Amino acid sequence: MCLNTVSAQVLTVKDAINTSLANYGTIKAKQSYAGASKALIMQAKRDYVPNLNLSAQQDYGTVNGQNGPLYGFGGFGVASSGLPLAEQNWNAAFGSLYLANVNWDFFTFGRVFGRIKIAKATAERDQVDLEQEQFQHKIKVAAAYLNLLAAQRIVESQQRNLERANVFKNNAVVRAANGLIPGVDSSFAAAEVSRAKIQLTQAIDAAQERANQLAVLMGVQPTYFELDTTLVHRIPASILNSAALDSAKHPLLRYYQSRVELSNQQLKYYRKSFYPTFSMFGIIQGRGSGFSYLYTQDQTQFNHSYPAGATPTRANYLVGVGMNWNLTTVLRGTPQVKAQKLITQGLQDEYTLANQQVTAQLVLAEQKIRNAMDNYAEAPVQVKSANDAYLQRNTLYKNGLTTIVDVTQAMYTLNRAETDRDIAYNNVWQALLLKAAAAGDPSIFMNEF
Repeated sequence: MCLNTVSAQVLTVKDAINTSLANYGTIKAKQSYAGASKALIMQAKRDYVPNLNLSAQQDYGTVNGQNGPLYGFGGFGVASSGLPLAEQNWNAAFGSLYLANVNWDFFTFGRVFGRIKIAKATAERDQVDLEQEQFQHKIKVAAAYLNLLAAQRIVESQQRNLERANVFKNNAVVRAANGLIPGVDSSFAAAEVSRAKIQLTQAIDAAQERANQLAVLMGVQPTYFELDTTLVHRIPASILNSAALDSAKHPLLRYYQSRVELSNQQLKYYRKSFYPTFSMFGIIQGRGSGFSYLYTQDQTQFNHSYPAGATPTRANYLVGVGMNWNLTTVLRGTPQVKAQKLITQGLQDEYTLANQQVTAQLVLAEQKIRNAMDNYAEAPVQVKSANDAYLQRNTLYKNGLTTIVDVTQAMYTLNRAETDRDIAYNNVWQALLLKAAAAGDPSIFMNEF
């Protein structure tokens, strides 16, 4: 939803949530992470494909040989093969080597498939992480929406309070000018107007802060939001329906469980690293040289031309099966397996704690719903009583039967009652939202719209 649309029409809870899911940076980032993890599954599967290496080289140099040992330390040895002659010579010609190599670790005691399972578990974790982030963000946006709605209602209550204070002040000024009441009463009434203005400004400031919070969660520029005020005139139809906790479907618990599953897969993979690797390999090679086969008898039998050395004249092939087993892997890997076991246990403990927390939160939500419904029933009674008291005190004051202090006290009581009513109505929806969050089911709240 564009900013102009948000400003031009009533913003519903569903509109706010849909906009936030499309715009919020954290959700977009986790969508990318989940996509990357899915791509890595294919990469893990392709690790099982045999290695195929092609190599070609063409060289120019001498072929002096020498009897004696040689270790090509660091890959810096030169593979020059020739006669071990009595003295150095500088006969040089071209040579070439063409090579194709296939190497396949065909049996690794499940390590290849273990990496695939780890990749799948990682992708599942990141996908569930995205879903739980979306779930929590829906709750945050809905809560911010309700907070802003309550703040806007309080602004309206403070505006009505300011209007009452202005009317009272105007009457007091006129009556004081006619000598019907002490002049100090008009000053007292003016002070009440100033206090009402300050309270209104504070309410506006709070509403602006709530609007800014909602805008950030929606990923749009801060603006004035016209909200759906029908919420304050009704209670949710399913407010008293019970909700059960399903751990297998709760987004947050699923995320914690996916972390445990990923750690278990990593533990299995580390254990399999203790075993050897069986490989199949095959090589085909072609080689050319500018040195003739007669060079061993006659050191003049070589050719400086490039085609003579670049054209392969000999070929070899080799196939085989091999085993590679580093026995010290068991010694080195045992602490890693032990560490992964402890990590898995820690993740399981975190899951248990999260389960306990959401269970307690669900119980608390049911209690808050009952309390909110009690306050919802009492709020109109409080407002009516406070309004009656204000009218009575105002009438008595006009007839000189009470003081201005009694009137301002009644005005304060009425303002507080209206504010309490606005909060009580909003708290019913907040309690329902808390139950939806605890149960892990946003539809409990969203189905009301």
